[in-house]
Amino acid sequence: MIEQLIKELGYDLDGAPAPLAEYIPAVQADKLVFTAGQIPIEKGTLKYLGKVGCDVSIEEGKKAAELCAINGLRVIRNLIGDLNKIERVVKVTVFVNSADEFTDQPKVANGASELLFKIFGEKGRHVRSAVGVNELPINAAVEVEMIIQLKD
Repeated sequence: MIEQLIKELGYDLDGAPAPLAEYIPAVQADKLVFTAGQIPIEKGTLKYLGKVGCDVSIEEGKKAAELCAINGLRVIRNLIGDLNKIERVVKVTVFVNSADEFTDQPKVANGASELLFKIFGEKGRHVRSAVGVNELPINAAVEVEMIIQLKD
């Protein structure tokens, strides 16, 4: 059901990105799943790179955050096997590779938040941090971490 909705939104869940270094992409602790930071990689290619507010527009930044959230769901699915096991999205942290004096990180982060609401409805509403940073790995425009609660 969840996976069909994701397909209808134009994404598939195949091709979870491999870690860029020595870490695991997601870990389960009791009923919580924590993802490592996910960047906007699709089919092995970084799609959005550079600083938001300079190299990347706010709208492109939102699309980058959306793709990062999809990558988070991809690694979660690889770990738990079925996204229908998700009870709710608890927390999302969005890091935005920000140009000097760029302060619209919350607008960029909305790309991930709005997508999660479309997929999970009220259970997709979450607490969130939107943080401006000076650099991100491999010059990614955005990076997203998620905490998910699983059903009993």
